[in-house]
Amino acid sequence: MNLLLDTHVALWAIGEPTRLPRTIRALIADPGNEIFVSAASLWEIAIKHALARGGVGAMPLSAETALAYFSGAGYAILSVSARHAVAVEKLPRLHGDPFDRLLVAQAFEEPLRLITHDTAVAGYGEAIIAF
Repeated sequence: MNLLLDTHVALWAIGEPTRLPRTIRALIADPGNEIFVSAASLWEIAIKHALARGGVGAMPLSAETALAYFSGAGYAILSVSARHAVAVEKLPRLHGDPFDRLLVAQAFEEPLRLITHDTAVAGYGEAIIAF
């Protein structure tokens, strides 16, 4: 199975795996599954890290550090294509976060199963694995 991790799930997988249910950890660890992290997640990390700069609620990792961890874990980085960007327009307005909407569009277009902790994203259907 090809799995796309949303930003929180990807960060938890590399830094706080116990925040993930065992079933999700098992999916990520299964050598038969290919794990993807979107360039959009790296962009989100970069923005949040730069804006908070160590303050309360700051993004703990820079995008560069996150990329090194994701690559070290064997995760494939999924580029954002024009096709992905255009697909966002077709999504129903179930969720307002632009990063999450792009991840959903990527999941549909590739196809991939998106793993998320965001219950609002779960409304997009079968391509979403929410916990």
